[in-house]
Amino acid sequence: MRIRKATEQDIPVISELAEKIWWPSYRNIISDEQISFMLKDMYSEESLKEQMNSGIEFILAESENMPVAFAGFSLTEPGIHKLHKLYVLPSEQGSGTGKKLIGHISDLAREQGGKILELNVNRGNPASEFYKKAGFDIYRTVDISYHNFVLNDYVMRKNL
Repeated sequence: MRIRKATEQDIPVISELAEKIWWPSYRNIISDEQISFMLKDMYSEESLKEQMNSGIEFILAESENMPVAFAGFSLTEPGIHKLHKLYVLPSEQGSGTGKKLIGHISDLAREQGGKILELNVNRGNPASEFYKKAGFDIYRTVDISYHNFVLNDYVMRKNL
């Protein structure tokens, strides 16, 4: 497993991974309409480029030179880094890839002076249990208006 910083040249790969991961991961949690909208809104090549330019650092995980997962994080306030996204191909889930990405991001955040790693996860997403096992605790429950949708999330935090 190789984890590396993603560049603008990797944007098409990240967009393609998102498409492959979102449908099986969210189909039983949110509507197809919302999945389609969010993929276009957050994972189009233009949107990913804007996110990179706004300071979100993306990383890619590769297995046998094939991309299998990605994550994005940034400093949101002094001492707090936000894990904006962490997605692993369904075929790789349960293999430790997600845990390795969290460890890698935790190390990078600590190097940047981070004390807390924070994320949002849909309350109906089984990934919340994965995050608990990775050391995150529910910090608060939020309902966020997002265009025509409402994101029903847990905000979870982990001390670095």
